[in-house]
Formats: sequence, C-alpha cells, structure tokens
Amino acid sequence: MKVFNKSFDELIGFSLAEVVITLIVIGGLSAISVPLYEHNIAQAKLSEADAALGSIRTQLRIYSSEHGQFPTVNPAGYVMGADWNDLERVDMVGKYFSDSSYRYLCEDGSSFVISCVSDSDPNSVRSLNQVGILSGDI
Repeated sequence: MKVFNKSFDELIGFSLAEVVITLIVIGGLSAISVPLYEHNIAQAKLSEADAALGSIRTQLRIYSSEHGQFPTVNPAGYVMGADWNDLERVDMVGKYFSDSSYRYLCEDGSSFVISCVSDSDPNSVRSLNQVGILSGDI
C-alpha cells in the first residue's frame, strides 16, 4: 500500500517524452522494413514464376527432341492438361500462382512463348521464350 502514500511526483512510470521517442523509433523501423518486405515478396513471386516456366520449357524441349518440333497451340492454351507434357498439378501450384496461371503459345512449331499471368493482377505477366529470355515483371 505504499504506492498510494506516495506523492504524484514520486510515482514510477514513463514520461510523455519517452513514449513519443519510442513511437518515433517504432515508426522509423516500420518505414524501413515494410518496403524491404514488399521487395522480398516481389522477388519471391519472380522466383516462383521463373522456376515453373523453366520446368515447362524443359518439357517442351523433351517434346521437341522426340517429335522434331514444338507442339503448335494457337490461341494460347493452358499448360496443365496438355498432351505434350507430363507435369502434375502439384508441380505447378505454388504460393503465388495456380496451375491455371501458365499459358503456352506456339504458332509455327519452331518458336514458343510461355507466360505466367498473376492471379491478382491480370496485367502482370512474366514470359519465357524458346531461347530462354525472360521478360515482364510480376
């Protein structure tokens, strides 16, 4: 019961200045960490898309070596369920993209483009061609 016998000046606690300084430090750390986190998420999306596009490209190269050309598909079709690959759904589903995110286009049998379209933003596309050039941003 000694706490009640102390005067207002003797009570233990944080001053307003200490609380404000703490909030400023926390705000500064948040201002630094949130953009870094968003950048890491963007890099993770690119890595996931690139890995899946590479797997699809490998399947297309196998098909081409067996049949002498790439499978022709026009307009662009889904990769999953196509007769030219043996990819399983579990191979294509990740944290950021589903198996329906990947499309394949080949008009002439000699060149192709594989695309990964973001489920959350249809205007965001990452592509890979037969030469191995990646383009676009997700």
